[in-house]
Amino acid sequence: MEQGTPTSRMTAKDAIDARTDGTRFRPRQPGSKRPPGRRSSRSGSKDATTPPPIRPENAIRFGDGVWTLPDDLRWSFARSGGPGGQNVNKVSTKAELRLSLAALRNFRPEHRTRLRSIAGRYLTAAEEILITADETRSQLDNRAACLAKLRSVVEAATTRPKTRKKTKPSRGSKERRLKAKRVASDKKQRRNWKTGGE
Repeated sequence: MEQGTPTSRMTAKDAIDARTDGTRFRPRQPGSKRPPGRRSSRSGSKDATTPPPIRPENAIRFGDGVWTLPDDLRWSFARSGGPGGQNVNKVSTKAELRLSLAALRNFRPEHRTRLRSIAGRYLTAAEEILITADETRSQLDNRAACLAKLRSVVEAATTRPKTRKKTKPSRGSKERRLKAKRVASDKKQRRNWKTGGE
């Protein structure tokens, strides 16, 4: 073979890997495509993860991507107490809403921990959010009040609190504070002056 002439074929010696185990390999020619069905380890690990659930159009959305289905809301109604005339004894206007934490999609463990600390009486021992409303004599209004309270509780749990950073007072704030103290001191001193005749 003449020197300087490029070769397109590889000898058997060139096809042997330089590793000590002597594993053979087949070099991929420039411009050739990867055979179908073969994936790299990086893409394989990505495909192994479970995809997130698809959110339907009628889903009830909360903060931080958390949502639930309307069918997961369990409603119950009862007669409301208090004043209201004859209507209070005839119509079940008190609304009670229950929602299991397992029905909240994309509800992460940190959300559950934060919910347990802020939900208080709204969270039952069965890991359910229980909300009641009987402020009005309208069942529709009480249902809307339950949904609004549920949204506020879940969104409060999914909102990460801001970390408070320790700061020092600036030079200008220190000067303004000292100046305000001097002004107040001078004002008090002027109140205590006495005339020469007294």
